[in-house]
Amino acid sequence: MDTENQKIKIAIGCDHAGFAYKENIKSYLQTRGFEMKDFGTFSDNSCDYPEYVKPAAQAVANNACDLGIVLGGSGNGEAMAANKVKGVRCALCWSIETAKLAKEHNNANVISIGQRQITPELAIEIVQTWLDAVFEGGRHTKRIQMIEEYR
Repeated sequence: MDTENQKIKIAIGCDHAGFAYKENIKSYLQTRGFEMKDFGTFSDNSCDYPEYVKPAAQAVANNACDLGIVLGGSGNGEAMAANKVKGVRCALCWSIETAKLAKEHNNANVISIGQRQITPELAIEIVQTWLDAVFEGGRHTKRIQMIEEYR
């Protein structure tokens, strides 16, 4: 177990279409020693993603959690909902490269994954890549500041 990760708390939320991957990702995060706050949903029964994504994103924005992961069928609506929360930079990730760049260039503090778009193995690889990547700073810092000015 990576004891450094015990200090990092991850918010996680999904709708019914992301439930199975959420459970897989939670198991993976536990093996890495991360602490988690699960905002639901807690089954694959049809539900509305904003009810679960918004509280997860708010937990990141108010520093109750350090990072967040949201999931749905495509991940698009979840990313849109998360990005409505001031202080959240949620990136829709569908590949290892998008996950890596989400952190390195955009310092994404939340990622969104579409369960119906990728394999369960790739979802785990995306999470791993994003968590292990490091924000590069430099020219990217100015761009993030410009984004924050939108709100």
